[in-house]
Amino acid sequence: MHPYVKLAHDTIQNRLAGRALPVAGADFPQTRAAVFVTLHRKGELRGCIGTLIPRFATIDEEIKTNAISAAFEDPRFLPLTEKELPELVVSVDVLSRPEPIRSEADLDPKTYGVIVESGKKRGVLLPDLEGVDTVAYQIAIARNKANIRDDEKIQLYRFTVTRHE
Repeated sequence: MHPYVKLAHDTIQNRLAGRALPVAGADFPQTRAAVFVTLHRKGELRGCIGTLIPRFATIDEEIKTNAISAAFEDPRFLPLTEKELPELVVSVDVLSRPEPIRSEADLDPKTYGVIVESGKKRGVLLPDLEGVDTVAYQIAIARNKANIRDDEKIQLYRFTVTRHE
């Protein structure tokens, strides 16, 4: 198990057990990075929360915070229970810095995540998601997540991820 995934899993496990959050070892990278933590159970999405810009000084704090949010604060799901933990599959995506793009031609849903912005509304979709095979569908999902209508002017950004499972 990758150290990022282990830290996210142990964070969730400790929170469920009422124990202190784990401490990353001295060999853990002390870098800053934007991170998404995604949870699946029985092949279905169970939670996904992350940041596009790092909020903390170190990646371990980013992972722990987003793991807790994905497990217990994702508004699409009830908080995770101890009963679900054995079936939980955790992945951690480390994001590149988002870059503005000129057109949809600069996207590939297998390679790039997308950010769709219109005014203060913003929808985000990670890359390489099952069932998301076209740029149009990727953008439509991101628009929908942010309640951005088809007639609203948008700005597109792309980013890559390094996925740890």
